[in-house]
Amino acid sequence: MTEYLFSYGTLQKEKTQIALFGRPLHGSADMLRGYRIATIEITDEAFLSKGEEKSQRTLILTNNKNDTIKGTVLEVTNEELAVADAYEPANYKRINVQLESGKHAWIYVATETT
Repeated sequence: MTEYLFSYGTLQKEKTQIALFGRPLHGSADMLRGYRIATIEITDEAFLSKGEEKSQRTLILTNNKNDTIKGTVLEVTNEELAVADAYEPANYKRINVQLESGKHAWIYVATETT
């Protein structure tokens, strides 16, 4: 079954997709309303040991329709979604949202932004 994963960061990069999923993912441009991007510091040592930067971007819910995030909605399998779950830092959670296109997709947001 195909799932949709909205990426506004590193998962848009083909190099990252190949490293994680073994293939480039099919995706298309889309937009998410009601969120803004914030930068947070990651303390998850397992995530940092993969060579990722300590400063990462996350989404903050604002409910303001004028706040928009441009990104890519990626088509993934359930197995690939589990791989993405394992890749993200420990303090990120996956939630389902509706994109501007009408597609329902998963996004990752930090559980703590301070």
